[in-house]
Amino acid sequence: MKKLFFLTIIACFLFAVTSAFSATKINLPKEISETTKECVGCHKETSVNIYQEWGRSKHFRANVGCYECHEAQKGDPDAIEHEGVFISIIVSPKDCARCHEKEVDEFTNSHHSKAGRIMGSLDNTLAEVVEGNRGMKTVGFPDGVSAAAVNGCWQCHGSIVKVNKDGTLDPATWPNTGMGRVNPDGSEGSCTACHQRHAFSVEQVRNPENCGKCHQGPDHPQAEIYALSKHGINFTANKDRMNLDSEKWVVGEDYFAAPTCATCHMSATPDMPVTHNVGLRIKWNNRPPRIKQAHETDKKWGLDSANVTGDMRKANMVKVCVNCHSESYVEAFYIQYEAQLQLYDQKWAEPGEKLYKKASAVLKAVKGNEYAKFAQKIDYTWFELWHHEGRIVRHAASMQGADYTQWHGNYELAKHWNSYYLPEIREVIEMGKHSNNTEANTLAVDLEKLLDKIINNEDHRWSIGKEDPEAKAERQKRQQEFLDKYN
Repeated sequence: MKKLFFLTIIACFLFAVTSAFSATKINLPKEISETTKECVGCHKETSVNIYQEWGRSKHFRANVGCYECHEAQKGDPDAIEHEGVFISIIVSPKDCARCHEKEVDEFTNSHHSKAGRIMGSLDNTLAEVVEGNRGMKTVGFPDGVSAAAVNGCWQCHGSIVKVNKDGTLDPATWPNTGMGRVNPDGSEGSCTACHQRHAFSVEQVRNPENCGKCHQGPDHPQAEIYALSKHGINFTANKDRMNLDSEKWVVGEDYFAAPTCATCHMSATPDMPVTHNVGLRIKWNNRPPRIKQAHETDKKWGLDSANVTGDMRKANMVKVCVNCHSESYVEAFYIQYEAQLQLYDQKWAEPGEKLYKKASAVLKAVKGNEYAKFAQKIDYTWFELWHHEGRIVRHAASMQGADYTQWHGNYELAKHWNSYYLPEIREVIEMGKHSNNTEANTLAVDLEKLLDKIINNEDHRWSIGKEDPEAKAERQKRQQEFLDKYN
């Protein structure tokens, strides 16, 4: 037994040495290059903050400087000649891959790098047309672009960076560190969305606040949910015990007090390495109107990670959770969480989507060429039902944020469904039935039949006085028992 133990130790040692050797195959400079020294000669005076941040970085200690990252070749789309050398202002994932090939490959195959695909979504339609206008005119956008999109959507999701004929970067698209930025070299993504330049501190990226630039607000308040969850409370109370600057930072070895966003979605565990594909531990994609597993989105986007199924991703996340919780605890949590997903989809998303599609058909028939998306009240009501409350209830349940699950999620869904959405559906029905358009009349009758079917189903018939008598009696019995006990 002792012999086996020592052989195991030796094998682990050899694996560690081999891994370390593999990690050093990059041909790092033996000293700061002469070109970088020239850069530093000026920038330590003109950009002292950049110089100081670089000076405290691992890049500095590895002799990787300004030119090693910003180097460009003549003819590159964003190359500019500066003090006798060609450089690029933007350091893209393709540039970072010269040293960080594995990390960039993982990132490129992740949802994060595809965040710029919002450009064709309803969100960008809102920013370009409903909220904005074409008043911001630049060289790259002579006909104008919406300042709402530039300053809002694109700053998190990423712009398509345009290089003007004189080599300057168009100000409508730069500065921008959006996660899915489309760079002049064709690469997607921005490493500096998380790894803020020029220190690129691992301690900084492990802090939950790092994710809060984008993951907060009424449509995905993960930062707020985390801060008020047990995980967030423990992190705040025990931040000095988190060893955020540790080289390896393995949960269950280097820290025990709490997880951060990075812990669950990216960082190492005793049996999983660090990953820059943030979706490989997430079974459910909680963004669309209907519940969907994450690998289904990857398949739609043509990502290799589509081969990692939802159940495989869940197993990966469980490997994180069990470093602090028992397997039975984690299993029970998933039962609770997935029950909430099914409730949302069954009670609100499926019938809501059906009603909205038919209501939109009625409105299009009534208004003809005058119909426009988001020009009707019902467009906003349905959008917020799934895009705000519907996302909140799913995200909050996934992160054990009970108050957000209930009062910002389930309660708001029920309130808006009954006090806004259904009355608006009835208004559309009346509009269609009293229209001079025959098609609108027919579609309105179909919508009325669908509404009648939905409000008479098991989930909604309580609202028309048809709650199941046995279920009602049981609920009233529990209420009376509570009153008798505590009055």
